[in-house]
Amino acid sequence: MRDRERARIVLLAAEGVPAAEIAAQVGCSRATVTLWRSRYATDGLEGLGDAPRSGAPPKLTQARTDEILAATLAPPPESLGVTHWSSRLLARHLGDVSHVTVTRLWKGWGLQPWRSETYRFSTDPELVAKVTDIVGLYLHPPEGAIVLCVDEKSQIQALERAQPILPLKADQAEKQSHDYRRHGTTPLFAALEVATGKVTDACYPRHRGVEFLKFLKLVSKAYPRPQLHTVVDNYSAHNHADVKAWLAKNPRIHLHFIPTHSSSWMNLVESFFSIITGQAIRRASFTSVRQVTDAIRNFIDAWNDRCVPFTWTKTVDDILAVANRKAASETDH
Repeated sequence: MRDRERARIVLLAAEGVPAAEIAAQVGCSRATVTLWRSRYATDGLEGLGDAPRSGAPPKLTQARTDEILAATLAPPPESLGVTHWSSRLLARHLGDVSHVTVTRLWKGWGLQPWRSETYRFSTDPELVAKVTDIVGLYLHPPEGAIVLCVDEKSQIQALERAQPILPLKADQAEKQSHDYRRHGTTPLFAALEVATGKVTDACYPRHRGVEFLKFLKLVSKAYPRPQLHTVVDNYSAHNHADVKAWLAKNPRIHLHFIPTHSSSWMNLVESFFSIITGQAIRRASFTSVRQVTDAIRNFIDAWNDRCVPFTWTKTVDDILAVANRKAASETDH
């Protein structure tokens, strides 16, 4: 960073840019510009380096730095009873280094032992075929057919806040009490029409194969004539024997399964679930399941009046490149 700043100062000065303007562009003081112009004029490129400093040499040698980093990347001993290092715990474990030094090294190397993320890459043997199929439906839907994305959002809770919600005011966000009473749950079944954004929905007490089949029949009545190409995930209810038997009798309805263990974002209805959760469910207070289902119904009615198409942009190559990188990364580990 310092070398880049000094190089920019020298290059801008060579172009005849005034010192004040150089300072503004680089983000430093005029005195700094004057210093490095002078150093370069006197000593050339060597003048842009740091001059020897007085005082004791740094105590943290490269070898010791490597030891601290190696210890960071290794799991803590079982005797400590922890799953990951803190800077103070690692410093105490090593004995001759301060937690400030450990923290500085972690920051410099981008190490964050306190963070943990999840991952899962698809091991579906038909990964390429399924990705190609789904992306093909989104980017090049069959002529005259309708592409739907179907899924269930389970366990939508009817949560009643223990105290009234305080409304938004100037300089004050809306406030909710952190505690609540539970009044039951409901699953939401939704079919998103990709070309328009329109949603067909239903709430049932449970989300088994029976309810999924009931919802498919509802969707079939909502779209009585065209071929329906329906994107679903691999939830067991979607492969129920009764569902398969009904589909065999209704060949205009086709189910397209996303790859197993693939990211749910391949099913665009998940984006809608995120929207309805954020705009109609999470910040509300409900005293019954009926209130939740009414809120869902009201939101979707209004949504269908203002909905817009859901546009897919990722190509097959984009998705497979990411999947292959993740698989290679986890194999290396």
